[in-house]
Amino acid sequence: MAVCTSSFLSSTTSSCPSLCFRFNPLLFSSASRRRSTLPLSRSRLRGYRFFAISAEAESTGIFNSPEVAKSFDFSNEERIYKWWESQGYFMPNIVKGSDPFIIPMPPPNVTGSLHMGHAMFVTLEDIMIRYNRMKGRPTLWLPGTDHAGIATQLVVERMLATDGVKRADLGRDEFTKRVWEWKQKYGGTITNQIKRLGASCDWTREHFTLDEQLSRAVVEAFIRLHEKGLIYQGSYMVNWSPNLQTAVSDLEVEYSEEPGSLYYIKYRVAGGSRSDFLTIATTRPETLFGDTAIAVNPQDERYAKYIGKQAIVPLTFGRHVPIISDKYVDKDFGTGVLKISPGHDHNDYLLARKLGLPILNVMNKDGTLNEVAGLYAGLDRFEARKKLWSDLEETGLAVKKETHTSRVPRSQRGGEIIEPLVSKQWFVTMEPLAERALEAVSNGELNIMPERFEKIYKHWLSNIKDWCISRQLWWGHRIPVWYVSGKDCEEEYIVARSHREALTKAQEKYGKNVEIYQDPDVLDTWFSSSLWPFSTLGWPDESAEDFKRFYPTSVLETGHDILFFWVARMVMMGIELTGTVPFSNVYLHGLIRDSQGRKMSKTLGNVIDPLDTIAEYGTDALRFTLALGTAGQDLNLSTERLSSNKAFTNKLWNAGKFVLRNLPRQDDTPAWEALRAHKFDNIESVLKLPLPECWVVAKLHVLVDEVTASYERFFFGDVGREIYDFFWSDFADWYIEASKARLYHSGDHSVASVSQAALLYIFENILKLLHPFMPFVTEELWQALPSRGEALIVSAWPPTSLPRNIDSIKKFENLQALTRAIRNVRAEYAVEPAKLISASIVANPDVIQYISGERDVLALLSRLDLGNVNFVESPPGDANQSVHIVAGEGLEAYLPLSDMVDISAEVQRLSKRLVKLQAEYDGLMARLSSPSFVEKAPEDIVRGVREKAAEAEEKLTLTRNRHNFLKSKVLIAN
Repeated sequence: MAVCTSSFLSSTTSSCPSLCFRFNPLLFSSASRRRSTLPLSRSRLRGYRFFAISAEAESTGIFNSPEVAKSFDFSNEERIYKWWESQGYFMPNIVKGSDPFIIPMPPPNVTGSLHMGHAMFVTLEDIMIRYNRMKGRPTLWLPGTDHAGIATQLVVERMLATDGVKRADLGRDEFTKRVWEWKQKYGGTITNQIKRLGASCDWTREHFTLDEQLSRAVVEAFIRLHEKGLIYQGSYMVNWSPNLQTAVSDLEVEYSEEPGSLYYIKYRVAGGSRSDFLTIATTRPETLFGDTAIAVNPQDERYAKYIGKQAIVPLTFGRHVPIISDKYVDKDFGTGVLKISPGHDHNDYLLARKLGLPILNVMNKDGTLNEVAGLYAGLDRFEARKKLWSDLEETGLAVKKETHTSRVPRSQRGGEIIEPLVSKQWFVTMEPLAERALEAVSNGELNIMPERFEKIYKHWLSNIKDWCISRQLWWGHRIPVWYVSGKDCEEEYIVARSHREALTKAQEKYGKNVEIYQDPDVLDTWFSSSLWPFSTLGWPDESAEDFKRFYPTSVLETGHDILFFWVARMVMMGIELTGTVPFSNVYLHGLIRDSQGRKMSKTLGNVIDPLDTIAEYGTDALRFTLALGTAGQDLNLSTERLSSNKAFTNKLWNAGKFVLRNLPRQDDTPAWEALRAHKFDNIESVLKLPLPECWVVAKLHVLVDEVTASYERFFFGDVGREIYDFFWSDFADWYIEASKARLYHSGDHSVASVSQAALLYIFENILKLLHPFMPFVTEELWQALPSRGEALIVSAWPPTSLPRNIDSIKKFENLQALTRAIRNVRAEYAVEPAKLISASIVANPDVIQYISGERDVLALLSRLDLGNVNFVESPPGDANQSVHIVAGEGLEAYLPLSDMVDISAEVQRLSKRLVKLQAEYDGLMARLSSPSFVEKAPEDIVRGVREKAAEAEEKLTLTRNRHNFLKSKVLIAN
C-alpha cells in the first residue's frame, strides 16, 4: 500500500507525491502485529507511527525503531504467508501466448504428519515455482492429498478399537462414513503443515483423490483400459497381508535377511522299502499340505532312479505326488530335492504353470491353515509349523533342523510376514503400456534427472509384470464392476460407470428382474495416483479450461524411491489415456539421513522433526539446508548445518539493516536524485563507476547469468552455493566494508551516492536471486526497500547478459590480495586491531594508478595509516627494517616493523616459544621412533600422533623463520 510520509516529515508540505513510499506492515513488532492483520486498510493505519528510512543511526531509521526486531522474527512467517495467499499471488497469472510452468505436487497421505521427506519435496518444488513465477511465466503448483487406502483404514480401525468396535460390527457403509468423518476432522493437518514450509501452491485448486471429479476420472480410466483389453480378472499369485487382509503390490514388500531354520524332512517313495525316501530341506514345512510334486535336477545322479515315481507327503494319510525332474532345481541347495507348493511360493507357482501341476491352497486369508491341512486346520501358520515339526519328530520323518538365514518378505505398511497366495484379483496388462513409456525416454519426450536413473527406469519397465490393482479394503475407489446374481450367470460381470448403467446393461441381457451386486474390492491407491497430473486438471473432460491450458505439466519432482511406484505409472497412464507424456521432466531427490548417514527412524532416536526445526532455526534456514543437496543423492542433515544457515539468515538481515540505514532520508530529494542518476544496466555508466562498485556490479551480473543457468538446469545446490558465496564473501565481507570509505569517510554526499546506489542495487538483486530458496526473510526485507514493487514473490527476475567490466574483477582481486596479505602480517605479529600502520606499496605505474585511486578503501580494509601509505615503483629505503610481502605478480608491500612490534621483545618471546615447540616435537617423534608404539598401538592412535607431529613441525618451522628474520633486523639496527 502506498503511504505519503509528507505529513510526518514536514509540517509545511501538504502533499508530496514524490515522497510517497510503500509502508511495510510486515516490519512491525509482535506487539504492534497483535493490533492488525494483513492487508491493512487505510483507516487502520491511523494509529501507527511511521518511520522514514534514514542513513543516520537514530529513531527515524525504520530498523532502529523500537517497533522493529533486531533480527528476523520467525513468528512473522505465518503472517507473511497469509498475506501472500490473500493477495492471490499463488494463482497463475494468465498471460496470453506465454508458456505456463506446472508442477503436480506428490499428494501426501491424508493420514500424514510432516516429515523431512515432505520438507524436501516442498522446498525443491517451491523453488522451481517461485523462480518461474518471477520469470513471468504463468505458474501453477497443484496441491492435494491422497486417500491412502490401507493407511487411513488402519488409523480409523485402531481408533474404533479403543471403543471396542470392529469394522465388521459397523458394516461397510457405516464404516466408510466414519472414515469420511475422520478425514474431515484431521485431513487438513498435513496441508497446514505444508503451508508452514512456504509452499506457494494454488490452494483454490486443491484436490483429494476421492473427490467427485477425481473419482469420475478413476472410473473412466478403468473402463477405457478394460475396453481395450488391458484390465482383466484372474487367479494369480499375489502378496497377501494376513494382518491387513488384502493383496499388496510387489513394490510394497520389503525383504530382509533374517535368522530362521532349515527343516530336513523324509518323503517316503511309494511302493519302495523303508530305506527308499527322499530328504527335502525347506524353510516352510507347514506348506507341505499344499505339495503337488517333488522335483529333482535331471543331472543329479543321486535321484535319477526315482524320477517318474510317486512320493508320499508326510502327515497327509498317504497322499501321493509325482517325482519329476526340472533343471530349475538347484542340486547344491539343501539335499537337492525340492517340494513344489504352487499355492505358497512364487517360483513354485511359475513352475507349476509351466508343467501343468495342480495348485493347492492350504492357507486362510487370516494366516491360519484351512481344511486342506486336516488336523492342523485353524492353527496359525507359525503355530502349525511348530506342531508339525514336533509330530514329524514323533513319527521319525524329521531328519534335522539347521540354523539358516532366509530372505523374508514383510509388508512395508504393517511389517508382518507376507504370505504368497493364489487369489482372484484384477490386473492391468503392463507390457504394451511399458513399451510406449520406454519410447518416451528414448526419443527425448521425457527427461529424467539425474540421468543415471534412466537406466533404472528402463530396467524396471523392460522386466515389468502385470499390476494387481484390486485391494480387499473398504476405503477407496470401489471397482466399477457389477456381478449378476443367479446360478446361470454368476461368473458374468458388467463394467459400468454407475450402478444404474450396470443395471440397465444387465436388464437388457437378462431381463428386468435381474439382480446385481458390486465387486467388494477397491482399487490400489496407486491407480488413482497414476492419474494425478491430468485428473486434477479436469480429465476426462478434455475441453476443461485447466486441462487445455495446463496439460501436459512441466516437471514432476519426487523421491527416487517411488520412480516406479508412481512416476513410471503416471507416464504409462498419461500416454495411454491422454495420448501424451504427462510431464516433460522428472526431477528425483534423495533421502534425508542423519549426520552419520543413517536412515532416520524412531528406533534409532535420530528423527529430526521439521516443525521443531522451523521453530528453532526458521523455515528459510531449513529450506536452504535441504536445497543445497545434489539431485538424486541422499542428504545428511545435521544441527550444525541448520545453525550455519540460521546464521546466514541473520547475516542477510543485518546486511539489509546496513543498506537501509545508509540510504538517504526519504525526504532528501536531491540525494535521491543523485542516487538514481547512477545506472548499472548500460556499459557506459558501468565503466564510469569507481573500482569497488565496478567490481561488485560485474560480479553480480556474472552471478545472475550463472544462477539463472543453474536454475534452468535444475542445479539447485549450485544456485544456493553461488548466491551464498557472493553474498557472504563479495558483498558482505568485501563490498559493504569497502563502501564505508565513501559513506563515512569521504565527507562528500556526491561521492557517497554511488555507494548508496550500488548497495541498494546489489541488495535488491540478492533478494530476488535468493527469494525462491528463502522466501520469508527476503520478502520481509524487500518490503522495507524504497521504490520496490508490490511484493518480491511477483517481482521480475533480474535480466541476464547485463554489462560488466571484467577487467575490474582482476583489478579488485589485486586489491583484495594486498589487503589479505597485510591482514595476515598483522595477525602474525599480533598487531592490535585499533593500531594503524604505515605501508609502502610497490608496483608498476598501471597498478599504482588504480590501487592508489582506492587508497581510502585499502587503508580502511587493511587498517593502514592513510597519511603514511606510499605508492612507489621500487622498494623504500627502510626495506631492511620492514616486512616484505608479495600480494601478486607485480604487486608488493613493505610494512615497517617498528609500526607493528617491539623487535627485541618479540625475539625473546619467540626464543622461549622455540624451546617449547622443539620439546613438543621431539616428544612426538620419540613415540613414532618406538617400534613397540608403532606396531602395537591402534592404527587411529598412531595416525593421530603422526598428524600432531606434522603440525608441530610446521609450527616450529614458521616460528624459527620468524625468529631468525626478526633477529637479523635487530643485528641490522645495531
